[in-house]
Formats: sequence, structure tokens, C-alpha cells
Amino acid sequence: MPITIKKTIMTVIMAVFGLVFLLPFVWMLSASLKSELEVFQYPIQWIPEAFRWSNYSEVWNGDHPFTQYYWNSIKVSAATTVLSVTISCLAAYGFTKMRFPGRDLLFIIVLVTYMIPPQAILVPQFIMYKFLGLFDSHLGLVLLNSFSVLGTFLLRQFFLSVHNEFMESAKMDGAGHFRIFRSIALPLVLPAIATYGILRFIWTWNDYQGPLIFLRSDLLFTIQLGIRKFADVNGEFYSLIMAGAVSAILPLLLIFIVGQRFIMEGIAAGGVKG
Repeated sequence: MPITIKKTIMTVIMAVFGLVFLLPFVWMLSASLKSELEVFQYPIQWIPEAFRWSNYSEVWNGDHPFTQYYWNSIKVSAATTVLSVTISCLAAYGFTKMRFPGRDLLFIIVLVTYMIPPQAILVPQFIMYKFLGLFDSHLGLVLLNSFSVLGTFLLRQFFLSVHNEFMESAKMDGAGHFRIFRSIALPLVLPAIATYGILRFIWTWNDYQGPLIFLRSDLLFTIQLGIRKFADVNGEFYSLIMAGAVSAILPLLLIFIVGQRFIMEGIAAGGVKG
């Protein structure tokens, strides 16, 4: 069989699988614009007879408006992403391009901590946060996810691909580690940094356990807790719940669409390195 025909067949098969995976989202989007009776209509009517934009108006301007929850999630996710990317980049650079006693052993210890389930340390974290006054605050929520073993490990693998000859040349010109890190290392691993930044934002945005445990004030709730509260009040109205769910995931879709180029570059760079 010619290669062109094989590629065409594989493309068609992958397109079919892609459509299958998209069907739940399409149904959710369709249900969010229907009346309650149309949601349970069978066979499914994918295009509503009349688009009910009032469902979204109820979500954004009702008794539990999403505006505050959105702002809280954006603030926490953006701050966590910036801090986590910065810390992971500095740690990854230190573990690859700086030589100090016990460096490799320290990195192994850092990796070992990744084996500890997050649920196993919730009680000590809760006690520590209460003692430090970080409980029920966005600062505590930001610090909770800002130190990432996975981010350090991921970026370390890419920093390893930066040739030491660049570092030595810069040192001969009088550059210190901070100058080398900022001007040489960072630009060379930018796709990996962008990839981790996008993933970190998505993980923080979707985090439910952290806000559930460490937040109590309604005004501090993130979008995930906001959806739960909205569903508790409007549990019998599936069209409203679907409108809330669509509103919650739209920012993630936009971020992925904008940043997918960096993600693909990071994957390609990792594949070439491997």
C-alpha cells in the first residue's frame, strides 16, 4: 500500500476519534443553550430550536455570579504560574549548570518527594497554614502549588540540552550565573518554559482539592468551588449547569489555542533530544 494512502487512512481514523472525543463538549455547549425540556429530548437535537442566552445571563448575573469566582481563579492561577515557572527554572538551572557538593544527591531527594501522595501531607499542611496565618487566603493557595517537583524535573531535562560550551564562553567574557541564566539558558529552553507554564496554569485553574481545603470565605472561592456551589443551588437545571461548565473551560481552550505552538515546539524539542 502506498505511503500516501496509509497517511490518508490514518488521518481519517484520527479525525473520527477526534470527533468522538469532542462529542461530550459539543453536547455540553448545545445543552447550555437549550430550555430544560430540550436537554432531555431524544433523539438528541444538537442545534436548539431557540438559543437561550438567558442561561449564560443567569450564570454571570444571578444569585451566585461567576465574575468574582473568575477573577479569583485568574489571580491565583496567574500568580502560581509565574512563581512556579520562576522557581522551577532557577532550580533546574542550578541542578544542571552549577556545581556544588551533594548536587546530584539533593536532586534525588527532591525527586523522592514526588512519590509522596499530596493527600498524605494535607493535615500537616493545614496545621502549618493555620500557624502561619496563610489559611483562607489566596497567598496560601498560591504558595501551595508554586514549588513543583515535576516542573523542576521537566525543565532540568531541557537545560541539560544546553551545551556547556555556551556557558564557558560567557564566563570567559566575565558573565556570572545570573547573566548566563537570563541571556543564554532561558532563550534556548523557551518552548519548554512556555509548555510548563501553560500546563501549570491549567492544573491550577482546575484544582479543586486545594481551594476546598484551604479556603472558607465565599468571596475567595475559585471557579471550581463556584461551580460546585452553583450546582448545589441549581442542581435540577441541567441547562444552567452546562452553561456554567462551558464558562469555566473557555479560558483553558483559549490558552491552549494561543499556546499550542509552544507546546508542539516543546514536544518536538524533547523528541529530538531523546
